[in-house]
Amino acid sequence: MGTGTGTGTALTGPVPVTVYGAYGHTGRFVVAELRNRGFVPVISGRDTGKLRALAASTSGVEARPASIDDPASLDRALTGAAAVINCAGPFVLTAAPVIEAALRAGIPYVDVAAEIEANVDTFTHFADRARAAGAVIVPAMAFYGGLGDLLTTAAMGDWTTADEATVAYGLSGWHPTPGTRTAGKVSRERRSGRRVRYTNGRLEYHDTEPTLLKWPFPDPMGTREVIGDFTMADVVTIPSHLSIPEVRTHMTTEAAGDLSSPDTPSPTATDATGRSDQTFLVEAVVRSGDRERRAVATGQDIYAVTAPLAVEAVDRVLTGRTHATGVASAGQMFDAADFLRALAPHITFEPLQ
Repeated sequence: MGTGTGTGTALTGPVPVTVYGAYGHTGRFVVAELRNRGFVPVISGRDTGKLRALAASTSGVEARPASIDDPASLDRALTGAAAVINCAGPFVLTAAPVIEAALRAGIPYVDVAAEIEANVDTFTHFADRARAAGAVIVPAMAFYGGLGDLLTTAAMGDWTTADEATVAYGLSGWHPTPGTRTAGKVSRERRSGRRVRYTNGRLEYHDTEPTLLKWPFPDPMGTREVIGDFTMADVVTIPSHLSIPEVRTHMTTEAAGDLSSPDTPSPTATDATGRSDQTFLVEAVVRSGDRERRAVATGQDIYAVTAPLAVEAVDRVLTGRTHATGVASAGQMFDAADFLRALAPHITFEPLQ
C-alpha cells in the first residue's frame, strides 16, 4: 500500500470491503456509505440471524458469519476483501482478533472504536508488527477519536509542538445505542470505575470529580456549560503523533446527562437515511504560549457521520493517499485538512487559525 502524499491511484472495478458488525447501528450506516461510494460490502458478524435479515433487506451484499473466537471464520469473512472495517464493539474484545485476521489476509484494517483502552491496546500490541509488515491499521476512525484528531492536526498547521489541545464537544443531546452503553460498561469495569485524563505527557487514572465549565463555542451554538475532562478517545489518538503534553476533551452537560441516564432511549431516525435529529459542533483548540489556533466541524448524528469518516479512510488507504504505515491515527495517516474538506456535505469544516 502506498504512503505518498499525492493524488493516489484510482480504484478500478467493484472493490469488496468487509464490514464486521455490519448489522449494528453504526455498521448499517457504514454499509450504506460503502454502497453509495461504489464499494461492494461484505457483511459479517457474530449473529447469523441478524446477518441474514440485513442481507435480505440489502441488495448486492454477501453475508459471511464469523466469530472472534473462531479465526478460520474470520479468515473466510475477509477472503477476497480489499479492506475490513470493524464496527463491532466492545472493541476491547473484537479489535485484536479482527486485526489478526487482517494481518493474515494482508489487508488494511479500520475500526470505529471510541473505547480508550481498546485503542491503547491496538497501538501497544500491534504497532511493531504492523510496521514490520508494511500494514495499515487505523483505529478510532470515527466521530470520537478520529474527528477530534483530524481537527486538532488541521489546527496545528505548521506547528511541530503545542502546550495544550482541547476538543470541546457541543452536542444537542446524546441518545446512546446499546453498543455505546455496553462499551462504556466494559471500559468502566476495566478501569475499576476510575476516570482517565492525559496530562504531563501520559494517561493518568484518577478519582477526581469532574468540573463544570463555560465553553465559548462559535455561533450558532454560543457559550454552553460543559463537563471538563469528559475524556474521550482523542486522548489516545492525538498524543500518538502530536507533541502535546496536555490533551483535554469537554462535553456539553445536556449530552453527558443523556448518556448517564438509564432512561435515555436509543437514537430515532428522522430522515430517509436513518439519521437522528442530533446535531453537533466540535471545536479543537491548540495553544502554544499565548497563541491559539482552532478548527471547527459541524454536522448531524454522531453515529451516522462515523460512516463517511471510516469509508473515506478506506478509500484513501486503498488509493495510496496515506502518510504512514503501521498503526496510525487519522491525523497521522492522512492529510487532515484535505480529509475534512472531503467529508462535505456530511461535515462542515472551518479552520479558524
